[in-house]
Amino acid sequence: MTYSELKLCATRSAFEAVPNPRLKLDLPGVAARIAAEGLPVIDARVMLIAGERHEVTISRDGRVLIKLTDPDAARRVFERVRGWIGAT
Repeated sequence: MTYSELKLCATRSAFEAVPNPRLKLDLPGVAARIAAEGLPVIDARVMLIAGERHEVTISRDGRVLIKLTDPDAARRVFERVRGWIGAT
């Protein structure tokens, strides 16, 4: 699975990565992996909201939104997210 390069979203308050092709993630499984790391996670049925210092939203179709404005920090967070969703 391939992800687009992290790009600044339209509001310029977060970075977004989009998988190609779109996925159909097992959100309960992803939520369990996030929780196993001791991070808070909210299952909103069609997306997960996770994180301590930086909010990460993971959509069922694999889109990831990282609420950071620093591109290097966003890339580091995204590498961690890839492990949660099995996209290593």
